[in-house]
Amino acid sequence: MTAVLDLLAELVRRRTVASGEGVLAALCADPLRDNGFEVSTPGWEEGREQLVARTGSGSAPLTVTGHLDTVPADPAQWTVDPWAAERDGDRVVGRGTSDMKSGVAAAVVAAVDHAARPHHCHGLQLVLTAGEETGCTGALRLRQSSLAPGGPLLVAEPTANRLTLGHKGAHWMRLTATGRAAHGSAPQLGDNAVVRLARAASALHDHDSWPSHAAFGPVTANVGLLRGGVQPNVVPDFAEMLLDVRTVPGVSGDDVRSVVAELCGDGIQVDDHVVLPVVDTDVHDPFVGLVREALVAAGEDDEPHSPARYFTDASVLTGLLSPPGDSRPAPTVVLGPGEPDQCHVVDEWCSASKVEAAAEIYRQLFDGWCRGR
Repeated sequence: MTAVLDLLAELVRRRTVASGEGVLAALCADPLRDNGFEVSTPGWEEGREQLVARTGSGSAPLTVTGHLDTVPADPAQWTVDPWAAERDGDRVVGRGTSDMKSGVAAAVVAAVDHAARPHHCHGLQLVLTAGEETGCTGALRLRQSSLAPGGPLLVAEPTANRLTLGHKGAHWMRLTATGRAAHGSAPQLGDNAVVRLARAASALHDHDSWPSHAAFGPVTANVGLLRGGVQPNVVPDFAEMLLDVRTVPGVSGDDVRSVVAELCGDGIQVDDHVVLPVVDTDVHDPFVGLVREALVAAGEDDEPHSPARYFTDASVLTGLLSPPGDSRPAPTVVLGPGEPDQCHVVDEWCSASKVEAAAEIYRQLFDGWCRGR
């Protein structure tokens, strides 16, 4: 196997479900440090370390980011070991292959190759985060002082190597209902908080009049968690729900919150849980042109595709990377080898050839960045 596929297999074989990302941060740090990168591993608790690696003389480097965590996998539902990184022809199968350890592997290998070639480097920065799957937890804990701002951002999330100029935002909300407990044999004496919240969940699930955007598509809502009660013979006096709303340009947090509150009705408290903004980069931005040149040089399609429906750490990092005194977000492109429709599914896989192609695209981009500065 090539170096990038070897690294991908190593990354997949280490479980990083809501913990353990620090092991992968250290694994990626070694080759970067050996090739001249200044490396730090900021974290917020043991085992949740992240990686920030920087090389070159530019004060506003090109930043590449990916996350090291994955969603869970139930081996009983898989046809193979989710953490074995087995090959099936061109496919590498395992949790995180598409989302998004393939993108991390391609970025790290391309960055090492770039730094190893003698040239005047104008600045390259890798940011590998923990806890992205739980609402950009790790990115939100990064301090702006730990990053070099001012340059553009490449997100190696799964796009099947298609040029993607943005993604939807996410507005997660916590909905709570408070009722009155009573004996299960006399439910009429209580106020069932679970039933009240379940009716709200049904209304939110069935609602089909969300705002829409020509490029980003419609706002969507998913009831991701609903819980309450203690046992069958007690009328539950409390219930909570977590709601995931994916937003589009032109729809504010107030707009979303207002619709949710109206659908839920009286007696339900609606609070923000995680709010991540839309990412949207103009097709005429110079950085987009640079990425398109890299795609052409690598023999790939350079036509922009529709914005992604998922969110990424770019929702946080574009603000952290803004130049001092400039509130405009960093120009951002999402481009990675994973398959978008393989995110969070059973028997997740990625294409080995696309992983190798992504490493070449990134090499061309890094070289173009340094030549053009």
